[in-house]
Amino acid sequence: MVSAAGLLAVAANRVSERLRVPAPLIFLVVAAVVSDLVPGLERVPVVTVQRVVTVTLVVLLFDGGMHIGWGRLRVAGWAVLWVGVAGTVVTAAGVAVLAHLAFGFDWRSGLLLGVALAPTDPAVVFSVLGRREIVGRSGTLLEGESGANDPVGIAAMAALLAAGGGGWHAVGSGVGVFAEQMLVGAVVGVAGGWLLSVTMRRVALPNIALYPLRTLLGAGVVYGIACALHGSGFLAVFVAGVCVGDVRAPFKEEIERFHASLASLAEIVAFAVLGLTVSLCALADGHAWATGLALGVLLALVVRPALVGLVLWPVALSRAERALVLWCGLKGAVPILLGTYLLSAAVPGADHMYQIIVVVVAFSVLVQGGLVPAVARRARLLAPAPAVPEPPEP
Repeated sequence: MVSAAGLLAVAANRVSERLRVPAPLIFLVVAAVVSDLVPGLERVPVVTVQRVVTVTLVVLLFDGGMHIGWGRLRVAGWAVLWVGVAGTVVTAAGVAVLAHLAFGFDWRSGLLLGVALAPTDPAVVFSVLGRREIVGRSGTLLEGESGANDPVGIAAMAALLAAGGGGWHAVGSGVGVFAEQMLVGAVVGVAGGWLLSVTMRRVALPNIALYPLRTLLGAGVVYGIACALHGSGFLAVFVAGVCVGDVRAPFKEEIERFHASLASLAEIVAFAVLGLTVSLCALADGHAWATGLALGVLLALVVRPALVGLVLWPVALSRAERALVLWCGLKGAVPILLGTYLLSAAVPGADHMYQIIVVVVAFSVLVQGGLVPAVARRARLLAPAPAVPEPPEP
């Protein structure tokens, strides 16, 4: 049954390409419907979901880092770091203010909601674009922003939950935990990426099939070491991927192809498993859908253009590139994963906040994601689709 569901998910990418609806949204909605119809699926433990999605994010972030590589990142490195960190902070703050003033959340709940909704997911953008890519610095900036702000958002949520109650002492403690995770994650990522690149170049293996497995397991070791040292394993994995992205090593093309396929599988698994935690009946019964829809509209049309637009001001981009980057702040698996952290931490009102997060993500993927190709074409930043070779005749 799992394999049959996987085959349907792969086939859904064809439907996604025709409808211009990101495939991750299809996985999420179908899994949510199935969880409501099939008894037992809705009782998947949240901790199990978190563990599965953590593994998929390790794969996705490492593949994303490899796809960018140090050569591309070096051109826009400071911009990626600036937008990834500062953009996450101002987005979280903007959502927190809106949640408090417009929707009646207390400040701590509003900040938790803001941190959960701050990370972006350009993987959803490229799912909409299919085989086409965004040209220029904007493409690198979008990919790099996601790779940077996903670890930042996860570390910020962990710091907030660890800080517990309010007060300046809790704020200082949270900032300290966040800084420690970022610093340790970056150092471990650079060291692990360097060691992995040296191993890829100099240590031969007896079988071609072992080379991709070595990089995959190496990424897992980098994540584990960073977490054991109280750092951000997600940041470490992304940095390690960037470090090995441009390495000239034996069978590098096969390694990249393997990780790209595995990342596609990870995307399917992540959204499908997260969809099992969503109850469509609960969304229909409560008012979370209305709050989430309103918050999603404000986030797309007000918060990101205004606040992240200010962050982007010193970055050298054309007007078209700037507009595309501001529109492509799509939400994906990480906000929903952060919502499950609220559930497992038993935060007051966590169920309501989780439902709001799911609605915001669905709106972002469907509406913003559906318009990405049109915006990219109007901005003249959409690369021609590469030719796909026809399968050989039998």
